[in-house]
This record gives sequence, C-alpha cells and structure tokens, in this order.
Amino acid sequence: MQKNMRWSGILVVMMLALAACQGEGTPATDGNGGGEFECEDEVGCVTYGPGEPIRIGTALVITGPDASLGLDSQYGVQVAGEVRGEVAGHSVEFDFQDDGCNAEGGTAAARTLTSDPSIVAVIGTSCSSAGVPAAQITSDAGVVMVSPSNTAPSLTAPETHQPYYLRTAHNDTVQGEAMAQFVCEELGFTTAATVHDGSPYAEQLQQVFQEQFAELCDGEITGTEAVGPEDDDFNSVLTSLAAGEPEILYYPIFTAAGALMTQQAREIMPDTVLAGADGMFSDAFLEAAGDAAEGMYLSGPDLAFSGTFYEEEFKPAYTEVSGEAEPISVFHAHAFDATTMIFDAIEEVAVEEDDGTVHIGRQALADALFATSGFEGITGSLTCTETGDCADPSISVSEVIDGAFERIWP
Repeated sequence: MQKNMRWSGILVVMMLALAACQGEGTPATDGNGGGEFECEDEVGCVTYGPGEPIRIGTALVITGPDASLGLDSQYGVQVAGEVRGEVAGHSVEFDFQDDGCNAEGGTAAARTLTSDPSIVAVIGTSCSSAGVPAAQITSDAGVVMVSPSNTAPSLTAPETHQPYYLRTAHNDTVQGEAMAQFVCEELGFTTAATVHDGSPYAEQLQQVFQEQFAELCDGEITGTEAVGPEDDDFNSVLTSLAAGEPEILYYPIFTAAGALMTQQAREIMPDTVLAGADGMFSDAFLEAAGDAAEGMYLSGPDLAFSGTFYEEEFKPAYTEVSGEAEPISVFHAHAFDATTMIFDAIEEVAVEEDDGTVHIGRQALADALFATSGFEGITGSLTCTETGDCADPSISVSEVIDGAFERIWP
C-alpha cells in the first residue's frame, strides 16, 4: 500500500496522458482556441474548469444514535482525500449528507446529491435501509454510488441490483455463514433464536444465519421475532423467545435498540448467550449497554489488516481528521478504499484540456469502477463483480471483555 502511495504522483501523470487518448470525448487540441470538447458519454459528462474542485458526495448516518457508524466512514473518506491530495490535477471537495440510517434519510440524501450536477460520484450509504432507495435514485440519475458499509444481500443480488451501485463492504451471505459457523463449531450450540428490526440489513442477516445454522450443525431455531428500530420495551418479545430456551440469541440490529435489548435480555434470559453484529460494533453501543454487554459476541468485518500503512499512516491521519484516539466503528477502512477506488477510476477516464479543464463521463466512470480488479486496498485485494460486490471479505467474531471488544475468532 505504501509503495502505491509513493508512486501515485507518477501514475497520475501517466493515467492523465492515457486518458487524453482513451477518454469518452474529444479534448481540445490546445489551450488557445483549439477544438471544443464534445461529450460522447451516453449518460453525460461532468466538467470542472481550471481550479474548480472535483465534487464527491457522501450519504452516511452522521447524526443520532447510530452516528458513530457513519462518522467513522466519513473520517475514512476524509483521510483518503488528504492522502491523495489532487485527482486529475484538481483538488477534491466533499458534500456530506446524512442518510439517517433509514429509507427516508437515504431518499433525501440521494435526491439532494443527484440534483447537483457537479457531484460526480457518491460514497454511501451507511445502512442498507437507506441504501435501497438511494441506489435506485442515484442509478436513475446515472450517478455511481459506492457503499462502505451496506451489507444486505439484496443490494447486489442479480434480480434487485441497481446498475450504478457498488460496495466495498462484505455481503451478509458471508457474515451470516461465519457467525453460524462460530456458534456451531466454537460454542457447540444447537439451538438459537433471532431478532430483527425489519431493516434489509437485520432481516436478511438473521435469515442467512438461520439457514446456515440449520445446514452446518443441524441447528434448531427456537423462535424469531421482529421489533421496531425505535422500540424501547422488548419484554414481551424476549419473554416469548425465552420460552424456547435457546442457547444463544442473535440480534443483528443497531446501537440504540441493541443496547436496550441487551440490558433487558440479561434480566429475562439470564442463561442465554447474547450475540449481535457490526451494526452495534462501536464504543457508543458499549457505553449505552453498560455491564449487560459483558461476555456477548459480535460478528463483523475483520479489522486485523496487514501491512504498515494502516497503523503508521492511516490511523494517525484518522486521529488528525476526527480528533478520536482510535477509530470509532468498523467501516473506516472500507470507506477509504471506496474513495480511493473512485479517485483511481476518475483518473482513468478523465479527459483534460490544456488549460486544466477536466471532463468525466458518468458511464465511463461507472464502467471503470465495475472493471476494478486486484485493487490493493487496506481491506484486501478488491475485484468488483458485475453486480457490484467488490470486497475481499473476512469476518471475525469479537467478545466483550472488560468493557471492550476483543477479537477471538478465527
């Protein structure tokens, strides 16, 4: 990764020269009255004049109880901007929008960003519930969107994938299977219950867990319940599930509801092991849940990144941008990789005029991103499928020990 950073300046020059020959359009012949650029991209071009910044939008949850999830990703985006400096000879400017971690917020953020013709790409969303409508809106507008943390399988399933949507986060078909394997093989459990909040993320993840739990160890699901994302009283739901005497309760929901459910489950199901997922993997959850979180398990992306760039360069830059001593959630590296992938794709397709004006074809940009292969990011080697799954997925399980997450598996 460090080697790539050192050579980025030389690569930029080489790619710009290549883009002048291969870009979607005809560049001016010189800076003094040469032929005018004609955009030949089927979706259209975004043009930035000399000195104008390339503008990229973000749609992440940056307020409310789940803000640590989105702010963590936003800081990763900002670090990528700081590391790269310029893209295609231009500075980069971000437009930060809030996805609210819900469909309404995702809709509003996507509409705001796609209504601005200077936004060339979007990084988002944080939550799959926001991603479903946002992917539709951005794709309808021909604006490419790369998510650092959407994990719902439906977002990249062939029958429901939107054409301008990609992600650097894992697909929950991987996370659900990994958690089931951990529960079967490491804990030796054969009974489980699940809870979801109706969001695409939670509902699909617990469904994958159920299917894999049954397949891997002939496990029995003793009960499944649905709650609302803003509910605060889970006594009836937990009492119903407790009747089945499950050995483990898996509830991959979000911070606020997850903390309350953890506290109430300790009272109603004292003999049941508790487990969650990356929607609760933050210091904010630990603080809200308090002592009740002790000993519970959470699945999520493996943060045991290899190489020195993450520890020696990324994390100090993250602290400088955020003011936080350590990353506050788990998708900052995925956001860094998503942003850097977009930068690389822009430099691949950009057509630059002699005066510094740059033209970026929207379809050309999307095509370049979907063609990503062997991209060496913090999270691994990324190669995008035709439905936008780009991650090099690695899932781990952590246990809450002495009020902190400790990676225990694999």
